[in-house]
Amino acid sequence: MSTSKNMSKNTGCKFEAVKADIQRKLASGAIRPGDRLPSIRDVSAEYGCSKNTAIRAYDDLEREHLIYSVPKSGYYAVVRSGQPSAPEHLERIDLATATPDPAVMPYADFQHCLDQAIEQYQDRLFSYADPLGFISLRHALQKHLTAVQVFAEPERIAVVSGSQQAIHILACMPFPNGKTTILIEQPTYFGMIRTLELLGITAIGIARSDEGLDLDELERHFRTNTIKFFYTVPRYHNPMGTSLGQEQKKAIARLAERYDVYIVEDDYLADLETKRRADPIYSLNRSGHVIYVKSFSKVTLPGLRLGTAVLPRPLLESFRLFKASADSSTSALSQAALELYLTCGMFDRHAARMREHYRARMEALRTAAARYLPQEVNLRVPDGGVFARLLVPPPLEADDLLAALKQQNIAALPTARSYLRTFAKDNGLRLSVMRTNEAQIDEAIRRIADWIGQALRRKPLQWEPVVDWI
Repeated sequence: MSTSKNMSKNTGCKFEAVKADIQRKLASGAIRPGDRLPSIRDVSAEYGCSKNTAIRAYDDLEREHLIYSVPKSGYYAVVRSGQPSAPEHLERIDLATATPDPAVMPYADFQHCLDQAIEQYQDRLFSYADPLGFISLRHALQKHLTAVQVFAEPERIAVVSGSQQAIHILACMPFPNGKTTILIEQPTYFGMIRTLELLGITAIGIARSDEGLDLDELERHFRTNTIKFFYTVPRYHNPMGTSLGQEQKKAIARLAERYDVYIVEDDYLADLETKRRADPIYSLNRSGHVIYVKSFSKVTLPGLRLGTAVLPRPLLESFRLFKASADSSTSALSQAALELYLTCGMFDRHAARMREHYRARMEALRTAAARYLPQEVNLRVPDGGVFARLLVPPPLEADDLLAALKQQNIAALPTARSYLRTFAKDNGLRLSVMRTNEAQIDEAIRRIADWIGQALRRKPLQWEPVVDWI
């Protein structure tokens, strides 16, 4: 006899009865921890109730922490009666966070620089400064940037409150080419997408693969669309982790000059480069069409909110005005401390330690991937950086893998969030090594491989969408 017939007709199949029956299945093991529950439509059909009733029952079960929902994926069982949930007895493994590991941050060194800054710069710390930053810091940055083949006069170097501010200002301000559309890689840094959406700026995408960009497609965009600038992350791409080759970077520089399109080069991980010859696009362009943006947040303390932008002269005054309207000037104390940190050699020593620190973690990721992952899984691990993209093989869904990892106290991020809403998305996860150690990386990849292997061996179920129109 069906469940709906077994239920009391007097209850009218109200949500309490639906909820109680699902609770019974959870307790008996008919629905196991981590299992996906039937869709709202299936519950409505099984129990002969309205969709509103099914939604209300699921909402109550979720409030009691017996099930949880994953957007665009479904509802999942959390625990069975008498059993602890996975997060209570499994160590948390964080493959999602993109901020530095607190255990390796240079707190003592920077404390020294802050103390010295107050002593040496006290007359400058409590007054408004040049919107583009202390000229003495810009001289220090001029010397610092030569290590990555970026040569510029201090007058063209701006100090910003994190590279995110530079991106925001560049998106807002007018450019000499008079164009308004922004071209971005797909996928790309989520912060850029969020900025463009909030500002209501027209953006179009160009696909980026593990091999790089289709240069013919890039030229078509430059030629036929009103591209103000092309935003690219050539080195250790976020979320893919891969880098563009020198020939592609040279081609981008040539196309920028030919079609009067500016390039915004986000070199946020320049200090973690492991190769001797990996020059930025900026160093390959002679026409002044490349804006070089660099962050200090992935190597030093992210809370300092410091970054720099190297600007072509035609953009300087406009950038200065927009910067002044945003915050008048970047924190004077942070600027003074960074200047000391750079000039005394502390930054270079710390960057070398961080480079080796993350290189070892990426090597652990590569080793674990080779050891555990089935051949159907695409995970290309670069030599350096902090990110790698794992593509989930069809017919499996990245959201389902995320839900299973959440049950095992493992955090990762879907790469779908790194795409424009109108662009076709991949079926992947971004893995970050910034807050993990080698043992955790090995364990996480083993569990990912176990789930994928088991899921590929069983016949996939057909599920209805979680959200039903009522």
